[in-house]
Amino acid sequence: MEIAYDDSPLPIEQGQTISQPFVVALMMQAAELVPGAKVLEIGTGSGYSAAALAAMGCEVYSIDRHASLVEAARTRLERAGYAGIHLRAGDGTLGWPEVAPFDAVIVTAGGPRLPEPLSRQLKVGGRMIMPAGAEAGGQRLIRQRRTGEDMFAEEDLGLVAFVPLIGAHGWPEATRTEAMRRSPALPPDAAERVRDAAEPLPDVDDERFGVLFDRIADARVVLLGEATHGTSEFHRARARITERLITRHGFTVVAVEADWPDAEQIDRYVRGRPPGGSDDAAFSRFPAWMWRNEEVAGFVDWLRRHNDGVPEPRRRVGFHGLDLYGLNGSIAAVLDYLDEVDPQTAGIARERYGCLAPWRLAPETYGRAAQTGGFDTCEKAVLDMLRELLDKRLSHQAAAGEDSWLDARQNARLIASAEEYYRTLYHGATTSWNLRDRHMFETLRAVMETRGPETKAVVWAHNTHVGDAAATEMGRQGQVNLGMLCREAFGSEAALVGFGTDRGTVVAASGWGGPMEVMEVPPAHPDSYEHLCVRSGKPRFLLDLRPGRNEPLVEDLKRLRLERAIGAIYRPGAERENHYFQASLPGQFDLYVWFDRTTAIRPLAPIAPPPGRTGSSEGTATPTAHR
Repeated sequence: MEIAYDDSPLPIEQGQTISQPFVVALMMQAAELVPGAKVLEIGTGSGYSAAALAAMGCEVYSIDRHASLVEAARTRLERAGYAGIHLRAGDGTLGWPEVAPFDAVIVTAGGPRLPEPLSRQLKVGGRMIMPAGAEAGGQRLIRQRRTGEDMFAEEDLGLVAFVPLIGAHGWPEATRTEAMRRSPALPPDAAERVRDAAEPLPDVDDERFGVLFDRIADARVVLLGEATHGTSEFHRARARITERLITRHGFTVVAVEADWPDAEQIDRYVRGRPPGGSDDAAFSRFPAWMWRNEEVAGFVDWLRRHNDGVPEPRRRVGFHGLDLYGLNGSIAAVLDYLDEVDPQTAGIARERYGCLAPWRLAPETYGRAAQTGGFDTCEKAVLDMLRELLDKRLSHQAAAGEDSWLDARQNARLIASAEEYYRTLYHGATTSWNLRDRHMFETLRAVMETRGPETKAVVWAHNTHVGDAAATEMGRQGQVNLGMLCREAFGSEAALVGFGTDRGTVVAASGWGGPMEVMEVPPAHPDSYEHLCVRSGKPRFLLDLRPGRNEPLVEDLKRLRLERAIGAIYRPGAERENHYFQASLPGQFDLYVWFDRTTAIRPLAPIAPPPGRTGSSEGTATPTAHR
């Protein structure tokens, strides 16, 4: 399946989930397991965790209150050949006393407190790992260690989010919904503080909308996020802000979460440059609607009109793509460039890039093939080509001009990064995510350096790329992102702006490569930042979260809470598992823009991709549902 290598929870039957692999590993590590350990697992689910425990050499006893899940897991585990796993259906909060004591107890659901029967079934020295807290969306992961017959020590391992633990020593079934809705983690006056700090915004199409963002105009890089890829208000708001930064504050670069070859066609249009050699329509691959929509088209036309009034070409505003998925288009662009300025090198490039020929139209299969070890990867060939381009920079600049050189260099860099990305895709989400965002950052920096030392840039990307990863669960997993790298490079001259909404409609697909759909966005989770903004009672506003502003509110919001993120794929039926992550809003963003109700973007007429063409201008070949 398309998310087999994704590090996120997945929905299963009976309204349950398979826990995020990172959290499964974290709990097993915290349990201090060794081969031969006797482990009680509460919450069999699909059998995934039980299989992992058995693979570590543990003797596993697993309980689930859903008999159907137990039987399905039993069949699945037997077919996979796992031994030493004992399953039964029942109330997990009572444990399995007849086979106690256990070296470790791992509970994969959140209860109001640690169940005493489970504590009593630990050996002296045994460990219990369990999420506990007053509500389902923000428990604390607790490690309890039995230190004596009646002595127990507890450690808090941080904030987590699990489905409720139902049972005699957990949540009663009748009060499950009420328990999930309680949110004592939010101070009772937090909504009032949001209301007091919220600065009302005019209508998004009002030219005055951008005025409130003059406060960040001194930045060299302004990153404008979005909570979804398919929301009209987010695109239009970014357009109004960017128009203000361009006309009043001298910004000359717009860089977007899109492939370089696609955006380069737009750049040629808005700056009046000669057409390129590509026959492909810009943004014609999945998810085409992300950039091929009326909202973006309106901004592009505005940009063309603005540049028409700028006589000096170097002062015209450029439009550039930061992402790395346009492998086929980039190879074609490099070859076109070299054919013009250095035909001999073009021949060498064709030979070297020939290594990637079998995967140019479906590059996500390259990484799968690389894992087999049955062929030499293309890494050396593409890197040699990139080095050769860089070595010949001066002569090529003289022959073809700065813009052509920048296009060729960035396409060559994209090919090298894309080769590594697809090759490492199956090593895990963190490796490929970090490679992608570092590529986007290096592309942004290259564009700014080429345009000159005084260049100021606006970036359009998803909140998960724009908000500082260090303030989210992404950072806890070792992930970096564009916002984090910009803060490290530019310090206070980087301004990070997030966007959020409660409900409305959005354009997305149900699965990777699937058809575009207009979907309903339900009201936000009661333990989320979005729900807190709804409770403020203000429909459209700006929050200033920078140091020294609104300090009581910022202090309220510092703790990790849920934040919603919807990408090219949206699964409303499993929204909690697939579209929320933990974050600290003031750590992520300098400013936060709120719309309580939003509407879907208006896609342009679809463009049929060339025969055999697959891939995406955004996302991953094994995409997360929200990034």
